[in-house]
Amino acid sequence: MRLAILGAAVLLSLAATQISTAQESYPNRAIKLIVPFAAGGNTDVVGRLTAAYMQKMLNVGVVVENRAGAGGINGTDVVAKSPPDGYTLCVCGIGPITVSPATEKLPYDPLKDLAPVSLINTNPLILVVNPALDAKTAAEVAALSKHRPGGLSYGTVGAGGLMQFAAEIFRVKTGSNFTAVPYRGGALATAAVVSGEVQLAFSNMSDAMAQMAAGSVRPLAITTAKRNPQTPEIPTLMELGLVDYPVESWNGLFAPAGTPPAILDKLARVMSEMSKDETHRKRMAEIGSIAVANSPGEYSAMLRDETVQWAKALTVIGLAK
Repeated sequence: MRLAILGAAVLLSLAATQISTAQESYPNRAIKLIVPFAAGGNTDVVGRLTAAYMQKMLNVGVVVENRAGAGGINGTDVVAKSPPDGYTLCVCGIGPITVSPATEKLPYDPLKDLAPVSLINTNPLILVVNPALDAKTAAEVAALSKHRPGGLSYGTVGAGGLMQFAAEIFRVKTGSNFTAVPYRGGALATAAVVSGEVQLAFSNMSDAMAQMAAGSVRPLAITTAKRNPQTPEIPTLMELGLVDYPVESWNGLFAPAGTPPAILDKLARVMSEMSKDETHRKRMAEIGSIAVANSPGEYSAMLRDETVQWAKALTVIGLAK
């Protein structure tokens, strides 16, 4: 009996040593970084910038894999169900993490099935319209939608994405007549405004900056509580009195729940250094984003609070499940 107990103790000790060694040597092979949206959008661009920095700092390959669909839910679910070893990660946006839980039944629980690592960037949404649209202000968009037969159509990233919720908050608060048209990514939804497939979109700033500079879309308002320092001339919907709830997009790094804290902390340190890197900050600014970072604990607390806030906001306007 004593020999059996001793043998079990030795095996447990060896297993613990192997786990500790694996964590200390992490990473020792390529990391898969899933982006749950189509190529070209804000989350994809941020994901690729993040992958490049991680590759430089961790000395292993970091491969970006786009798994688009269902407003980011499909790709996020893949990560939630992956082995918690630090080799399958996700650069994910706000929609499938803190917003969608209020509107639909998800195949994962964002607060239980994912391990937050760090916030990466924040990004305002901006109301843009096709220049041919006879509306020069956000209020005129609302008025035009009420009087135009069939109303106006807006581009969005599937059901449950932040682009849709920003548009629906505006629609409900202003009484606008809008129809949602889903696309596989924010860049595609914004491109649809340029082509005239839809009349407007609440786009991530990064998805709209090039088109704004080229004059192929007309920016009318942003969704944050305060004006963006990069576009100080564009008013907020809140200051215009059209909505009473700010909407700000973000992206963050996630791992599957159960990933060892030592691995999460190592990744969080890389994210912290990335947020301070001047070259990275400049690249983020070029796409309309602000580079940020926080700890796994801080990020977890933020997500819990934000999930409650979104549930309340969407309930008030009748969009919660």
